[in-house]
Amino acid sequence: MASSLTKDSVQPATPGSGKTFFGHPRGLATLFMTEMWERFSYYGMRALLPLYLVAPGGLHLDAGAATAIYSVYVSLVYLLAMPGGWFGDRVWGPRKTVAVAGAVIMLGHLTLALPSSGTFYAGLGLVAIGSGLLKANISTMVGHLYKGPDDPRRDGGFTVFYMGINLGAFAAPLIIGTIGESVDWHLGFALAALGMALGLAQFLLGSRHLDPHSSVVPKPLSAAEKAATLRKAALWAGIAVVAYAVLGFSGHYTLNWVLVPLTLLGVIIPALVLVRIKRDKELDRAEQSKMSAYIWFFVAAAVFWMIYDQGGSTLSIFADSSAENSVLGWEFPVSWYQSVNPVLIMALAPVFAWFWLALNRRGKEPSTIVKFASGLVLVGASFFLFLAPLSIADGGHKAAALWLVAIYFTQTVGELLLSPVGLSVTTKMAPAKYASQMMGVWFLAVTAGDATTGLLSIAGVDLNKTGIVALEATLAVVAGVAVWMYRNKVKELMGDVR
Repeated sequence: MASSLTKDSVQPATPGSGKTFFGHPRGLATLFMTEMWERFSYYGMRALLPLYLVAPGGLHLDAGAATAIYSVYVSLVYLLAMPGGWFGDRVWGPRKTVAVAGAVIMLGHLTLALPSSGTFYAGLGLVAIGSGLLKANISTMVGHLYKGPDDPRRDGGFTVFYMGINLGAFAAPLIIGTIGESVDWHLGFALAALGMALGLAQFLLGSRHLDPHSSVVPKPLSAAEKAATLRKAALWAGIAVVAYAVLGFSGHYTLNWVLVPLTLLGVIIPALVLVRIKRDKELDRAEQSKMSAYIWFFVAAAVFWMIYDQGGSTLSIFADSSAENSVLGWEFPVSWYQSVNPVLIMALAPVFAWFWLALNRRGKEPSTIVKFASGLVLVGASFFLFLAPLSIADGGHKAAALWLVAIYFTQTVGELLLSPVGLSVTTKMAPAKYASQMMGVWFLAVTAGDATTGLLSIAGVDLNKTGIVALEATLAVVAGVAVWMYRNKVKELMGDVR
């Protein structure tokens, strides 16, 4: 998935030895390696997660429960990106927040490596918290390396950084997935911890190359604000502890007492955030209009991510039980499917960049709305493709691996149409008052989509059934067509943004 690009007011790069990293400030190498190892640990663990949840040697849950847990976990990672950014802005500063985040992620993976279901869920929580803390702040520090939004190296720097994400995401399933599936699940999770440890060490050793402003807390909390924040946090923590203690001691506790509230929060919080911004009376008429247009993009993106992120859960569980995971007689671990998307991103992203420039020179580049609508239609088409291997499996046969590769390919093309456009339109349409928060709002679309998947799974909906897959595919295509049909109305609401 695309990295977060923050709309910061940035400062000149740190003076140093004059050495560069592919022509960029030396600090980019530190952040590139940190993000690569963090993504290695995250995607490696994520590739193992649904398989471990359903495996007889793992938690041996049914597919519905496994999908619900996976979806809640992914939605939490993106939900926590907003408070993660808040910690960087108000409490620790980006550099310290990333260092703490790395330590929390590493501890989470080590906790996952312990052979106990109780520690397993605690480990998932720690990894989600750490990922949320790290996500926005490390991108902020990339921006700090350049002399401002108009620095000609800035876009290229984020492109190099983005490659680090995909390198880590590509290698992780091949290494961690193989060890986890073929040797020992918990050894795979421990290997993810090692990856994060390497990333943290790289960050701490190379931090001297970062811009000094990365250590600055932009808007530190006052003493009164700190006290109020601590009181609220203690109150909510106390309520949660008492509630779950009562459930536990009364014998009524089940996993759904955790999953249901978290999935509901994943749907409710994004809606509340959008409503709060839209109803802010300090926004002028143009900003209000742009927010009305942005809601179209947000809802459409939530539908996209709802289907797209099932590539790591629904499709993975299907491949585990019903696919012929081999090529020319050579069998490979199921987790390797999760490397298809990042390798395709690395291969296709430069092609798309060249293609848009070529069309732009001819005055034929599609508008933001058309690209967005096309991404939605493609993710819907990927699930129409999914109907073929589902039918093969229903007939008692194993579906060929190439069916799944075709699904991931279609989803990746859809992602390249929708995700960069979504990041761009978020920064362009952000009201001035919420400029630094809007990237977190974009992440909430992922939260809403995954939380919806989680709610469906908790409700007992079998997401590997032909009817449900066809319904989701139709929903995405209809949403894409609706965005395209109302493109003139949305353009009007967008004002001067194109």
